[in-house]
Amino acid sequence: MSERIPVKIVEIAEPSTFKKKPATSDRQIHTRSFTGLFRNLRIGGAGLLFVLFFGTVWLNWGGRQAVLWDLAESKFHIFGATFWPQDFILLSALLIICAFGLFAITVFAGRVWCGYTCPQSSWTWIFMWCEKITEGERNQRIKLDAAPWGLNKLMRRSAKHTLWLAISLLTGLTFVGYFTPIRPLTSELLSLQLSGVSLFWVLFFTGATYINAGWLREAVCMHMCPYARFQSVMFDKDTLTVTYDYTRGENRGPRKRDVAPASQGLGDCIDCQMCVQVCPTGIDIRDGLQMECIGCAACIDACDSIMDKMGYARGLIGYKSERQVEGGKTHLLRPRLLGYAAVLLVMIAALVIALDQRAMVSLDVSKDRGLFRENNLGQIENIYTLKVINKTQQRQDYRLRLVDADGFELHGKTEFNLAAGEISDFPVSVAMLADRPDSSSRTITFEIVDSDDPHVVSLANSRFVAPLNR
Repeated sequence: MSERIPVKIVEIAEPSTFKKKPATSDRQIHTRSFTGLFRNLRIGGAGLLFVLFFGTVWLNWGGRQAVLWDLAESKFHIFGATFWPQDFILLSALLIICAFGLFAITVFAGRVWCGYTCPQSSWTWIFMWCEKITEGERNQRIKLDAAPWGLNKLMRRSAKHTLWLAISLLTGLTFVGYFTPIRPLTSELLSLQLSGVSLFWVLFFTGATYINAGWLREAVCMHMCPYARFQSVMFDKDTLTVTYDYTRGENRGPRKRDVAPASQGLGDCIDCQMCVQVCPTGIDIRDGLQMECIGCAACIDACDSIMDKMGYARGLIGYKSERQVEGGKTHLLRPRLLGYAAVLLVMIAALVIALDQRAMVSLDVSKDRGLFRENNLGQIENIYTLKVINKTQQRQDYRLRLVDADGFELHGKTEFNLAAGEISDFPVSVAMLADRPDSSSRTITFEIVDSDDPHVVSLANSRFVAPLNR
């Protein structure tokens, strides 16, 4: 059974000047600008992801787009490798690796994925930056919301939504560009000659980005994302989460900088509301760990800057475990985390081995609908259709034969040549040399081998059917 974190009810006396804010879903969130270590880490990580997302799609490799999921041809190009539907198990393994990686990082440090690298969060921060440069800082945006419509408000709102739509269109075009070659797609869009299907998907993802990052924002994290719902099941007392140190911060209240808090019966929290004003989901981290917290550490940066100004030690809000807040020591290495890490390493090793041993030629065999026939030599014969795929990036020569098939003879095309990525379908027949078969059905194995490299081989089984009484 998983360890449950006990619920703690902390009674905090609110200053008379503090007014309850309406629920997050009932008010517009206007975040305040801030600086700090975790903001820089988030910008650096998100910036790298943006470069990879928007830049990789424009790379060429061997005369084609380097990364292209060509659904029409059922081929998936990833730099020098080409994957086919038969390699779908590798994609499944990759998804399992990502899942266990997410589980491991959640057990270790909570929702850092949400706060630093989740596309929803990353695009939301970009859209919030667009708000800042078009409508001003937090107080200016609040005043603009309350102001009646006029030329100034119209121009600022128009500039904001123009930037939002431009970023959304670039995002939609780039995403579709991973499934349709980006260069002709862009040319067709600029010349207004984009086909109906491609145009639909570009507009669909443009609209999805515009709505999710521009309008829904925190509602996606709070009400639509399933990760927020099951994350608490994965936490334990040693999970590092964004936490307010209530033993140090309470009682909270304003004071002069040169007055010792203890002399006034106060803690280190000056109740400046900065942690609330910078939060992208509008919560008060001082109320304890909440489902809406995405672990972005904006409140940590804001609080640390106030602590520096007041001359107090940093860390009133920080990445801490429940055990640490209680005065204990966080156990970084623990069975659950080690278990996830072990499974993750095993899956990565299995994927690497599978990629290294992946057959670069594929063979599929389909038996003809007819059961059997008698050829001109009086032999029982079965007809098969072979599908061969050259998964390499060069033209290859192949040989076809039967494996351990004494009493059977292969007729048809046994040597052929395929271009890089070519798929070839052709019929062959297998004749039974014996007059009286031992069984009405027997498994036979086809083998295709690279003429230049005998280690490149693929096997496929099928059934040979013959009458028992002749």
